[in-house]
Amino acid sequence: MDFTTKIPIEKSNNPISYDSKIIALGSCFAENMAEKFSYFKFQNEVNPFGIIFNPVSIENLVSRVINNQKFTEDDVFFHNDLWHCYEVHSELSHPDKETFLTNLNLIIQQSNNLITQSTHVIITYGTSWVYRNKSSQKIVANCHKVPQSQFDKEILSVEVIEKSIQNTMDLIKKINPNCAFIFTISPVRHVKDGFVENQRSKAHLITAMHEIINYQLSIINYFPSYELMMDELRDYRFYAEDMLHPSQTAIDYIWICFFENYIEEENHALMGEICSIQKALLHRPFNPDSKEHQLFLLSVKEKIDKLQYQFPYIRF
Repeated sequence: MDFTTKIPIEKSNNPISYDSKIIALGSCFAENMAEKFSYFKFQNEVNPFGIIFNPVSIENLVSRVINNQKFTEDDVFFHNDLWHCYEVHSELSHPDKETFLTNLNLIIQQSNNLITQSTHVIITYGTSWVYRNKSSQKIVANCHKVPQSQFDKEILSVEVIEKSIQNTMDLIKKINPNCAFIFTISPVRHVKDGFVENQRSKAHLITAMHEIINYQLSIINYFPSYELMMDELRDYRFYAEDMLHPSQTAIDYIWICFFENYIEEENHALMGEICSIQKALLHRPFNPDSKEHQLFLLSVKEKIDKLQYQFPYIRF
């Protein structure tokens, strides 16, 4: 008997290998997947400007990066003892304005290089709900705990999202016409917006995404993270304690579905070797000074040296 329905996942037409260079942008689920890439020692970077949830804010940052549009004093503000920018995550906020601007503009330069060199761009959209600053009339990526009265909340239409996704792709292709795109919708439930509102939000993202995919299949893959969580993992035991985010078990399951279909099969054996080394490095012996443990460490070191000879960028 089967107690779940399996979601069919098409093999990627641009699979990832250890030679690939990956940049991931978007919601906190993008961070979850990036942790897996890092664990298996792929060449990847994630969210240079921090976690960003909505398509328009991702597009705005990509536009800055591609056009090398520097942040200025007009783009930052002081609140709760820190300098912030509405376009980036609060993890980048800083007590010194000049340092903050320098850091932001350095990230623009670094991100331009990353996108230029990338073979795969992975974008995870989290929500269609956005906050528009009343004074500037601009959509913000992060409210930075500024009073709610300074923003209007709205939901992006399917048409606006579709245009934003296309703009993001077009911008990236200006400096990297050969990169492949992988899009996914975050399985995290944004129920602070409301239960019905969360479903509306995800529906807008999915509809817009598939409008784009339908006529650009050659360079785009859609990975069904949201669908896997909602269907194959249709049970609260697969959620974290907050009942909103996927549990580690769910993240591991979704990752397995991803690597089985999006990473070249020739690389699976190498992933197994790296996983073996990672587990060995976490091993805690009863007697660290024993001859047996010293031989174990030597064996692990030999495996690492052999891998690093073949793949110099791999570091443990």
